[in-house]
Amino acid sequence: MSEVFQRNGAAGSGASLKKVVLASNNAGKLREFAALLGAAGIELIPQGELNVPEAEEPHPTFVENALTKARHASKLTGLPALADDSGLCVRALRGAPGVHSARYAQLAGGEKSDAANNARLVSALQGETDRRAYYFCVLALVRHADDPEPLIAEGRWHGEMLDAPRGANGFGYDPYFFLPSLNASAAELEPAVKNASSHRAIALRQLLARLTEEA
Repeated sequence: MSEVFQRNGAAGSGASLKKVVLASNNAGKLREFAALLGAAGIELIPQGELNVPEAEEPHPTFVENALTKARHASKLTGLPALADDSGLCVRALRGAPGVHSARYAQLAGGEKSDAANNARLVSALQGETDRRAYYFCVLALVRHADDPEPLIAEGRWHGEMLDAPRGANGFGYDPYFFLPSLNASAAELEPAVKNASSHRAIALRQLLARLTEEA
């Protein structure tokens, strides 16, 4: 494999990354990140292509889970790794499903699927008048598994929760996440629009700015 990144200056700084392992097997996330990072000249390699198993996500915070996943993928591949931990935080549910967004229904004895997660969320919100919510994303990028200075970025995407789904794009809770400023659910947005405004887009712009500062 060709040189993964070139350094200018001391180790741990000035990295221009060319190939990065994405510590996720989520096809939706891969599409979003590939579109956003491709323009910066960074090639993403899904961890599944390198036979990297999914890491455990035992921590109560997004940042700890993201770092765990990034270090896990980097350790097993020897490559820089990017991981995100993201979820939906609903005001009326005191921030739930939060870090448990991907397993929200499973934690209640249901199956692990978008449909089951959305069904539980709609049920939990019955009778609630406060529908404010936001998607939250933390990105963690490590240059190597023991990187003492990981790059951390975060983004929030504010909206409201719906009782009925709208749209066929996106994934996760997107059909139920309504954006008043766009008069559409996240699942009604064209990919280019979502990639320009989502929580991942906000976090990724922050991350790319950090990388530019180091170059």
